[in-house]
Amino acid sequence: MGFVDKLKAGAEQAGNKARETAQEVQTKRELGQAYTDLGKTASGLVDRGEISHGELTAGVDHIKELQARLSGEAASETGTDE
Repeated sequence: MGFVDKLKAGAEQAGNKARETAQEVQTKRELGQAYTDLGKTASGLVDRGEISHGELTAGVDHIKELQARLSGEAASETGTDE
């Protein structure tokens, strides 16, 4: 195998590895989004009383606390109270 052939083979392997890595990163992003969507759905169900579990309740309470904190900060930035 000549030098140019080895160079081409190396470039092809590097391209394949880059594609695999990009696919893996995309799959991890999709997985993260799926978890986020599931969490939002579960939070809504707990909020509406359609499901309940101690582990879920604690998480939903934390989310409510963070949302209230954000609402308070937004109100203080605009000079209004909510």
